[in-house]
Formats: sequence, structure tokens, C-alpha cells
Amino acid sequence: MITLQQDADGFVRMTRHYPASVRIRIAFADGSTGEFSGQALNKAYDAALAEFRAKNGLDARGFDRTKAGRKNPGNKVDFVPVHPGMGE
Repeated sequence: MITLQQDADGFVRMTRHYPASVRIRIAFADGSTGEFSGQALNKAYDAALAEFRAKNGLDARGFDRTKAGRKNPGNKVDFVPVHPGMGE
């Protein structure tokens, strides 16, 4: 089992997908805990990544298709918003 800690802003650090069958426990900032499948957290990661790419004008693969100068090379997210009961 993997344990993640939610920060004060409501995010957990997640830099990659987890296996779908793994169980992940999240200790929320309010003191409660929740247990989620890797698949549920992967969906939250994908949603956060899609939102990040949409806000920054990137396509579905994370590339900027406009002619412009060099920008931030990291077209990924490291922090995923979570809340109790999100996997239900």
C-alpha cells in the first residue's frame, strides 16, 4: 500500500501513473484518511494534466504547436487535486 499526504492547498504529489490495482491511502489535511485504487488516482492525474495543457495552449500530447520562443520545458504536472470521497 502506498500512502500519500495532502498538502494545505488540497494537492498530493503524483508524478506518474500508479498500477490500476494498487491501493493508495491518502492522509487528507483535515485529518481524515481515504483509500483509493490506483485507477481512481490515475483518472484524477489525467484530468489535472488535461486542465494544465488546456490552460497553457498545449495539444493532447503536451506539445505547443504555435511558433514562439522557448517556454517552460516541463509540460507535465506534479501535483494533483484530491478530496475525500472522490473515488466513489
